[in-house]
Amino acid sequence: MVFCYFRILEKWRMAVLGKLRQGARENIGREKKENRIRVQNIVSKLRFREAMVMKEYTSEQIRNVAVLSHDGAGKTAVVESLLLTCGEVAAVGVGKDNKHIMDYEPEEIKRNVTIQLGIAPCQWEGYKINFLDTPGYSEFCGEVRAALRAADGILLVVSAEAGVEMDTERAWDYGVELQLPRMVYVNKMDGEQADFFACLEKMRAVFGKSIMPLQIPLGEGKDFRGIIDVCKLIAWEWKEGVCEEIKVPPEYMAKARQVREMCMEAAAEGDDALLEKYLEGEELTLDELRHGLRQGMLTGRVCPVMCGSARYHIGTQELLRRIITYMPTGAQKVMTGEDAENGEAVLVHSHKAFSGFVFKTTVDPFAGKMSYVRIYSGSLQEGDRVYNVTRKCEEKLGKILTLIGKEAKPIGRAPAGDIVVLPKLDRTKTGDTLAAPEFPVYFEPVRFPQPLHSVALKAVKKGEEEKLVNALVRIGEEDPTCRVEKSVEGKQIVVRCMGDIHLEHIMTKMERKYGVQAAQEALYIPYRETIKGTATAEGKHKKQSGGHGQYGHVVLTMEPSATGEEVEFADAIFGGAVPRQYIPAVAKGVEETLHKGLLAGFPMIHVKVTLKDGSYHTVDSSEMAFKTAAALALKKGIPEAEPVLLEPIYTVHVVIPEEFMGDVMGDFSSRRGRILGMEPHRNRKGIIVVKAQVPLAEMAGYVTALRSMTQGKGTFHLEFWDYEEVPKKITEQIIAARAEKN
Repeated sequence: MVFCYFRILEKWRMAVLGKLRQGARENIGREKKENRIRVQNIVSKLRFREAMVMKEYTSEQIRNVAVLSHDGAGKTAVVESLLLTCGEVAAVGVGKDNKHIMDYEPEEIKRNVTIQLGIAPCQWEGYKINFLDTPGYSEFCGEVRAALRAADGILLVVSAEAGVEMDTERAWDYGVELQLPRMVYVNKMDGEQADFFACLEKMRAVFGKSIMPLQIPLGEGKDFRGIIDVCKLIAWEWKEGVCEEIKVPPEYMAKARQVREMCMEAAAEGDDALLEKYLEGEELTLDELRHGLRQGMLTGRVCPVMCGSARYHIGTQELLRRIITYMPTGAQKVMTGEDAENGEAVLVHSHKAFSGFVFKTTVDPFAGKMSYVRIYSGSLQEGDRVYNVTRKCEEKLGKILTLIGKEAKPIGRAPAGDIVVLPKLDRTKTGDTLAAPEFPVYFEPVRFPQPLHSVALKAVKKGEEEKLVNALVRIGEEDPTCRVEKSVEGKQIVVRCMGDIHLEHIMTKMERKYGVQAAQEALYIPYRETIKGTATAEGKHKKQSGGHGQYGHVVLTMEPSATGEEVEFADAIFGGAVPRQYIPAVAKGVEETLHKGLLAGFPMIHVKVTLKDGSYHTVDSSEMAFKTAAALALKKGIPEAEPVLLEPIYTVHVVIPEEFMGDVMGDFSSRRGRILGMEPHRNRKGIIVVKAQVPLAEMAGYVTALRSMTQGKGTFHLEFWDYEEVPKKITEQIIAARAEKN
């Protein structure tokens, strides 16, 4: 019966292929290429039936590759084309109106961009490649950081039309910083403006001579039909959805040999034996060439470049083979951890007992929590008990899953080097270390970028403030670059994130998943008040209309504090004018009154108050009476002591390309800032660091402004410096606004 089923399936496949091939011959231009996609989809359905069950692999058979690019280079399309080629999915969409397999969240579908990290495991020729599809837009760089912690190498996707872009450089810098091997795939070779060699030249200019093409295109733009393997000196041509090996056309042979010579030189440079052979004029064998290039890639000396079209699935098979050949295996990763019991450093090799790292968490109101784990050593099986070294607690595993987009596949066992998803680990969070109970090793958490865009949110519906906070906390569990805090002084819910688009995504997701709507409000600025002069004032609280009354009388001197303390209280009473038991009440009255502010309602700082004199009544005096008297004295005296408003000043370090220096400095001037200086960046040529001091009130929207001024190439960080006096005109505006609000 099974045999008959496959006979019928094969007849159906041949019939469909025949019809599609016939139709393809009758079409021209783009129609012909669209049919190639449909043929590829039909063929992949057959592979899909074989790939429905995830096989078991050894650590040596696993590759973990983070896929990075500038937004719009076709990164997700490349990942989905690879999934289709491997048969992990039955079909992918064609064109902008089709839904992606990897981008399935409503916000991703609406924007047609990747927002969150996704896993795409591919089984190909006896190997498993875990692709980590990442967002291309810089505001979601936290997802990229998480992916790089789980990856052993980077596939950098570059558009053949646009070339090196802003986030292409950022992605490259990530690889350099983390010392991860890098490989480039030049996508969109079918584009009208595609120019492989111009793109290659730009990459070499920006990234250096490590850029090494292992392939060159067979045609470009509408004439793009395949690739030439310069190592083997053969060509692969795609005709009507089918890949065929052909001889290198004569008009391409000279260029192919020239590029091959570059590859041989690069391969020989890192190996003395190969270098000697190369210098003696001998040609390296294919195995020697691959060995030399792989060693060069692992040390960062060589970055292989491939090319193709994700839209028409051209070059995907060869890309998979190059990843298997050149990328490090899951067994090669050696992590440095810390022994949780004695704090000593531990080298974690793949053969040791289980250890793993939670690099991402997702939370679903219905499905619960899903923990994404990179296994560094040992293995995991369903039902295992693992020790959460970070939280100091045990968790029992249920199913072990692998994901393709949102579709989960159960796997019975996962070895070192693999990436898995563990559902319903209730106490485990992103950044936690999991380990075998007998091997309590601890790994440092991911260093996520500091969120610098701060906004205040309020619930649209009254009474939903706690619901809003809880929703933001849950989102923060999934996205460490989203942080929430309650401002006690400002009585606000403050969200810190990476920018306006990130914030919009957070608010949309919060409404969809947790049913709470939020609106922005003006962010509270923690102004302070102080005095510049000295004054003495009397405060008398007297209510004596019969029976037990109230009486408190103090004389206070107010002056700037020389110690730098927020509020300094001194007792200068002589002769018992104010009894000892009432002096703490006077001090408390001073502290509470100054905390409420006497100019615009902000806390007063750097003020010294001295109790000089006073009087009391043996029956009617009380702590409350003296506390009230102190408040009355301050309300009289502070207006005579030259009160001023202070604002928080922050030191800003901005890292930018040199050509944007003028715009950035001019912008600081418009924000009432002062430039402290500038200097070349220590490690990056053409990059400068501008240092300035700016009032916090003027930094609203700076994340977006800097991105606009520098084409997204600028970064900055803030640190509190001190408080300074607010200009008189702005002080008047703030006082008026506070009075109106109150």
